[in-house]
Amino acid sequence: MNEVKSDIEIAQECTMKPIDEIVEQLKVAKEDWEPYGKYKAKLSLDVLDRLHNKQDGKIILVTAISPTPAGEGKSTVTVGLGQALSKIGKNSIIALREPSLGPCMGIKGGAAGGGYSQVVPMEDINLHFTGDFHAITTAHNALSALLDNHIHQGNHLKIDVRRVVWKRVVDLNDRALRQVVVGLGGPIQGVPRESGFDITVASEIMAILCLANNLKDLKERLARIVIAYNFEQQPVTVKDLGVEGALTLLLKEALKPNLVQTLENTPALIHGGPFANIAHGCNSIIATKMAAKLADYVVTEAGFGADLGAEKFLNIKARYANIKPSLVVVVATIRALKMHGGVPKDELKKENVAALQLGIDNLLKHIDTIKSFGLPLVVAVNKFITDTDAEVAALQELCKEHGVEAVLTEVWEKGGEGGEALAQKCVTLIEEEENNFEHLYHLNVSIMEKIETIAKKVYGADGVDFAPKAKKQIAQFEKEGWGELPICMAKTQYSLSDDPTRLGRPEGFTITVRELRPSIGAGFIVALTGDVMTMPGLPKQPAALRMDVSEDGKAIGLF
Repeated sequence: MNEVKSDIEIAQECTMKPIDEIVEQLKVAKEDWEPYGKYKAKLSLDVLDRLHNKQDGKIILVTAISPTPAGEGKSTVTVGLGQALSKIGKNSIIALREPSLGPCMGIKGGAAGGGYSQVVPMEDINLHFTGDFHAITTAHNALSALLDNHIHQGNHLKIDVRRVVWKRVVDLNDRALRQVVVGLGGPIQGVPRESGFDITVASEIMAILCLANNLKDLKERLARIVIAYNFEQQPVTVKDLGVEGALTLLLKEALKPNLVQTLENTPALIHGGPFANIAHGCNSIIATKMAAKLADYVVTEAGFGADLGAEKFLNIKARYANIKPSLVVVVATIRALKMHGGVPKDELKKENVAALQLGIDNLLKHIDTIKSFGLPLVVAVNKFITDTDAEVAALQELCKEHGVEAVLTEVWEKGGEGGEALAQKCVTLIEEEENNFEHLYHLNVSIMEKIETIAKKVYGADGVDFAPKAKKQIAQFEKEGWGELPICMAKTQYSLSDDPTRLGRPEGFTITVRELRPSIGAGFIVALTGDVMTMPGLPKQPAALRMDVSEDGKAIGLF
């Protein structure tokens, strides 16, 4: 039996095309791109202006069931589907998020697809890439420094240092930084106050970069960020501080999408990376819209299950981008469904149709969610070698009973070839199925109503309990005129409920909203549930322990 190669070994053995050849595939003008080494490039925002009148390509959104340690392979299917569309003669582009260094060195390892469905150069993509995250980190911390300097230099805005809400960020998992005290050391060192760090991907500036439609919109959104409250408990913004121009300057290159390729040389735009359990979990609007101008089919993904990334893509991103997805692919694995059916991880290799039938309820809830948006969909069964014919047949039959086709997908093992059936099905459904896409809620309803709509329709909750602090904040936010913003739910990814231990399709539960945070620049209100944290910690055995570099400079152990 042949030894199974690691993702990084497969990636390092592939033959990449020079980036100018990938650009040539897109027919991008010479002045509209700049190389970042041999295999990466930045595309100019002028591409959108030049192609303004060109008809948009079809946007396929890839989402998944609630994730488990068994793995779902959503990014792998996204890349594989893009490659498969190319194989069947369609002009396709993939649009993905950039991986965060925190999870990369924590539990997950690399995040650029897997097997023979990866984006490359995967070492660069998983590490510093083109420096976008560093630019976001710098802009965020520059604002922190300018804010503290304003307080130190006289505090003309009368900022209450007990009500500064703007923390600092670093793109690492570092629990020791969750709560810190800054300004210690006497009068010349600043004004002492409590603060903390978030991970860069949780920064509002990350969300802003991904939701901005152009440079002007970026600057206006940055100006609206609420950084603190004054002694009269009125919000203080970046515009009040007068530094939105400087922040925009730091971000102007990062706003340009990054062009790379897949193992099969299909173009891929990788740009932005907000978390989906604490932010909106989608790649940038600019990258998605640019991809839709450059190709006939765009395959993009949204983080975690349909209850998180897809809900936010459809209620937040699609709204601000004014885009209409053509189709949704819901990724599921038989392994993960058996885990949702109660099978422990170390027994997943054994055939267990009964557990699969129990666990499929999780998939069916996500299917119902996508249907509630009026969108056509297909289930992609991401095949593992341990899946049996009986399990595959049972899953396909159960999906058929609920009016959805489940297509066996083997893109990890076979690349684009293993996704051709899925690609053909996507094309057929886009051409033949009705698309009645609409958002789940109107913006003019109250904050409470919007949260309750998401909890009931997407999670299957009986209702929502609002903590006293949350109720007080809702009243304050609506008084400030923020009530008509969409909602970004911060919730565990592991369960449809706010309890990560309740797998499958829980019933008879309520969602508890303990606190709200205004992300006015990003353009949404964050509702925090459960114990979701904005600064993750490292596990006992971080993925970093397996990472190294060979004497000839090759990365080792990224995945």
